[in-house]
Amino acid sequence: MEGNKKGQQLLIAALVVAVVAMSVGFAAASYTSTLNIQGDKVTAKAAKWDVHFNTESYTETTGTGYVTATSHTLTGTTLTYAVTLQPGETYETTVTVENKGTFDANLTAITLAGLSAEQKKYINYSIFYNGTEYTDSVSNLAIALAKTTGTATVKVRVEYFLPEEATDLPETDAELTLTSTLTYNQAE
Repeated sequence: MEGNKKGQQLLIAALVVAVVAMSVGFAAASYTSTLNIQGDKVTAKAAKWDVHFNTESYTETTGTGYVTATSHTLTGTTLTYAVTLQPGETYETTVTVENKGTFDANLTAITLAGLSAEQKKYINYSIFYNGTEYTDSVSNLAIALAKTTGTATVKVRVEYFLPEEATDLPETDAELTLTSTLTYNQAE
């Protein structure tokens, strides 16, 4: 009986080894599939920065007290004008800024220059950006200009006003070079 028991144990052990071997063999021979994903055609369009003046947008305010420029030039990035003002007269022009690029832009600074403290006694120089007036340089702005379709209106105003003190008026013709800069950066 003892030999029979030993034989049964060997048979059980052999069967366990056989089942384990068959399981490993079946697992090794199991079905497999490989799935692939390929971008058949992926095109990365060209990126461009294109914030500029609309060269057809130049208009001047006319009417009582307003004068027109004797000359002006408007390119994609520069507006120049020449004007002669008498006391009480104003020159005002409006242009449009466009963002035709592929990035959103932010107006981050407006810089105004060209007036001395003495000239500020009879000349007002200002920039209106989308209706907001700026009479001094300003930084740390974050005014959005959307990509592809964004526009903003920029108005330049130079006013020759009569000061309280007549002695503050220039005694000879004063030729001023007034400049302003609009700085745009890519929006984050």
